[in-house]
Amino acid sequence: MISKKSKTIIRENKHRKLRNRFSGTTERPRLAVFRSNNHMYAQIIDDTVGNTLVSASTLQKDVKAEMEKTNNVDAAAYLGTVIAKKALDKGITTVVFDRGGFIYHGKVKALADAAREAGLKF
Repeated sequence: MISKKSKTIIRENKHRKLRNRFSGTTERPRLAVFRSNNHMYAQIIDDTVGNTLVSASTLQKDVKAEMEKTNNVDAAAYLGTVIAKKALDKGITTVVFDRGGFIYHGKVKALADAAREAGLKF
C-alpha cells in the first residue's frame, strides 16, 4: 500500500523551501501568515535579529469583537487591515509576504489583498 504524507508535513516542507528564498530585513521585514482551522495569525518579523515587530490574530478581543466567525475570508480580510494599520503606526511600509506554505488562494489571498489596500507594499 502507498502511504500518503499528511497535508501538514507537505505544507511545512513548502514553507521551508520558501524561507530559503527570502527573509525579512530591517528595511523590509517579513509578513508571516499562519492559518489554523479556527483562527488566523499574522506577524511582521525582522529575521536579522529574530524579533516580531507587529502581530495580530483573530484571537485578540478587539479583532474578535468585530467579526461573526474567525475562520472565513471576511475575518482574514479584516485581519489584513488590522496588521497593516499596526505596521503603518510603527513606521513599516514595505514587507516581504510569507504565505507559510499555504496556497495563495482564499483566506491567505484575502489577508494579503486587504493589507495592500490598507497601505502595505509588497
